[in-house]
Amino acid sequence: MTALLGTYDHYGYAAIALLGTFLGAWFLLWVTLRSPWAERIRLWRGVSPPFLGVVGVLFALTLAFLANDTWNAHDRALNAVYQEADGLRSIDALAEHLPPPVKSGVVGAVRDYACITVNEEWPLLARRQSSRIAAEHLDRLLALLSGPEIAGVTPPGVHGLMLAQATQVRMARGARIALSQTHVNPLKWLGMAFLGFLTMISIAMVHVDQARAEILAMAIFAAAAAPTAAIVLVQGNPFQPPTVVHAGPITALAGAQSCGSAGAR
Repeated sequence: MTALLGTYDHYGYAAIALLGTFLGAWFLLWVTLRSPWAERIRLWRGVSPPFLGVVGVLFALTLAFLANDTWNAHDRALNAVYQEADGLRSIDALAEHLPPPVKSGVVGAVRDYACITVNEEWPLLARRQSSRIAAEHLDRLLALLSGPEIAGVTPPGVHGLMLAQATQVRMARGARIALSQTHVNPLKWLGMAFLGFLTMISIAMVHVDQARAEILAMAIFAAAAAPTAAIVLVQGNPFQPPTVVHAGPITALAGAQSCGSAGAR
C-alpha cells in the first residue's frame, strides 16, 4: 500500500487540492457569514478591493511556475525518447558500412534493445521502475561497438560516430528513467496552497459586508483554482496517464518481426 501511494502520489495531491479548496471556501464562508464571530469579523470591513490583486497575483504566479515545471518535465521526457530513438536509428544506419556478418550483429543488438525497452521497460516506467535486462542489452551494444571486431573493419570517423550515438542512447535512457521517478514536491505545493488560502481570505474580507457577492466571488475562485491545480498535479509523471509519453519512436525502430525473436537471442 505504501509503495502504491508513493508511485501515484500526484493523484492523491490532486484530490487534496480539489477537496481542500472547496472545504477552505466553505469554512471561510461559514466563519464570515454564519459563525458566532461573524459580527466581529464584519467590523473589519473596508479592505480595499485592489488589495485582493496583490495576493491573487502571487498565487497565480506560483501556480504558473509549478505548471511550467510539470510541462517542462513532460517535454524533456518526450525529447529524451526521441534522442534515444535517433541514436539507435543512427547506429542502425551507420552499420551499413560494416561487413554483412558484423552488420547483422549490430543491427540485431539494436533491435533487441529496442524491443526490450518497448515491451518490458516501458510498462515499468509508469511504476517508477526500470528494467535491468534493458540495461544489460544496452551494455552489450556498447561493448559490441567498442570491441576490436568492429573497430578493425570500420573507418575511424564512422566508428567514433557510432560510439557517440551509443553514448547518446545511454544518456537519453538515463534522463527518461530519472524523469519517470520524479515526485511531487510537497513544499512547493504547500506554499501554493498557503497563498491560495490567503487569496480566499482576501476575497472574504473585501466582500465581508456583501454576503451574495462574497459567496459568488469565493465560488468562482474555487472553481478556477482547484481544477487548474488538479490538472497540473495529475500530470506529475510523464509516463502515467492522462498525458503519457509513448514509446512510438522506439517501437517504429524495433519492428514486429524482430521483437518476436528478441527473447530468443
